Amino acid sequence: MAAIAEAKGLASVWFAENPFGRGVLPAVSASAVATRRLRLGVGVVNPYSRHPALIAMEFGALDELAQGRVRLGIGTGIAAAIQRMGFRNERPLSAVRDAIHIVRALLSGEELTYSGRVFSITGIKLGYPPRSDIPIYMAAMGEQSLGLCGQLADGLIVSNLCPPAFTECAAAIVRTAAAAAGKPDPEIVQYVPCVPRPQRGEARRAVKLAIGEMLAAFWPAHGAWPAAREAIVRHSGIPRAEFVAALARLRAGEAAPEALDDRFVDAFAIAGTAEDCLARAVDYRRAGASELALTFAGSQPETDIEYLASAVGRRRPG
Repeated sequence: MAAIAEAKGLASVWFAENPFGRGVLPAVSASAVATRRLRLGVGVVNPYSRHPALIAMEFGALDELAQGRVRLGIGTGIAAAIQRMGFRNERPLSAVRDAIHIVRALLSGEELTYSGRVFSITGIKLGYPPRSDIPIYMAAMGEQSLGLCGQLADGLIVSNLCPPAFTECAAAIVRTAAAAAGKPDPEIVQYVPCVPRPQRGEARRAVKLAIGEMLAAFWPAHGAWPAAREAIVRHSGIPRAEFVAALARLRAGEAAPEALDDRFVDAFAIAGTAEDCLARAVDYRRAGASELALTFAGSQPETDIEYLASAVGRRRPG
């Protein structure tokens, strides 16, 4: 798929490392060898299951293999999964702050002794010269974490299931914090499930399956949601009671195309004909996203990539 994306003129490919799925480093390494131009992003790794020194070791080497095309995303990960591995994920903002400080310093070739609130190192220096300007992105949703992202990171990663109205608010917080810290505007990469097909109805039905899987896997099962989740629902335009009812239908085993109406597609996905998808991408750009990481859902991702990329190519001048 990375080779197809490069051949069709897409800019980058992003790898999400989900808990207990396939680790992404083998796939990213294979893509680094199979491509020459495509940027390679990993978003995100967490510092609990990978100590920040290990993150620096691995991603400095990966970037060397890819000849300077790697972008690194760091986040706190999914709390429940981290706890199942026996890690205490207390003070998540401090953990990310420590991780970014350690990783950035080590990738800059420094010898570092650092005592953080969560992670510390003593007299560590990488044994090879990494590229000093590997971009570090941060995954964030809540107001405090978005502010920290603006202060520390080169870019923000907005996860799947975030509507454009949420992205607009998040982008404003990040960019305000960056300006206060004297930094340029961070890049904003947004993950979005995507199904482009010549038949609009087929595409929208297929993307509902992906949305349903994400909601069941990542949305809290209890009624008390974190503030960021409440904000997402508020910005989706779907009343909370109806959102709760749809979640209950999914968890009761009802198929996503029946449990989720078209408002969920409009809020959380890009789907339809290629022209539909390009028009919706403009909405994310207006909201502040500088790059879309499209999660091509369904059984024919290669075909869908080629179909959408061909439409993009027709719009490019020359």
